[in-house]
Amino acid sequence: MSITKPPRKTRSRAARIALIPAVALGLIGGPVAAAGPAFASTSERGCTVDPLKPIKHDNKDRSKVRVDFRIYVDCNGNKTVEIRQLRFEDDRGRNDDFLGKSTFWRSFDPRDDSVTIHSYDRVPNLDRRGSEEVYQLVSFRVRSGNSDHWSDWTRWEKSDVARLHR
Repeated sequence: MSITKPPRKTRSRAARIALIPAVALGLIGGPVAAAGPAFASTSERGCTVDPLKPIKHDNKDRSKVRVDFRIYVDCNGNKTVEIRQLRFEDDRGRNDDFLGKSTFWRSFDPRDDSVTIHSYDRVPNLDRRGSEEVYQLVSFRVRSGNSDHWSDWTRWEKSDVARLHR
């Protein structure tokens, strides 16, 4: 009995080129990682951090809108959380405008506790269209008790995009 190899099929050039983006995006052979859904929150070591949709804060100066980039934090037990925040103005189809960054530390006692962090920033009129679209990215790490050992940083979570009218 002899074993013969089946004839080798070759893909067209267009088919081979089409496979490159599919493989690069992980569409073939694995799950797809996408931007976080609305109300995306991440939990790590008994703490949950949720980047909330930014809201407009009243301001008399109409050339710059003051925005509250809120972050909800909920921890159970004796924990310390370090949070990194990046703030952006959304430019559809282009590079988003970086507005600023902040770092926050919050300590929680042994009781279950939660807090909303308020982070205010002024958003200049960048689009000249009458409204600005803003969002934030948040990542955090957790330390239990008085330990010197921190968890790894979580992946960045994106808030909903807020449309702010002047």
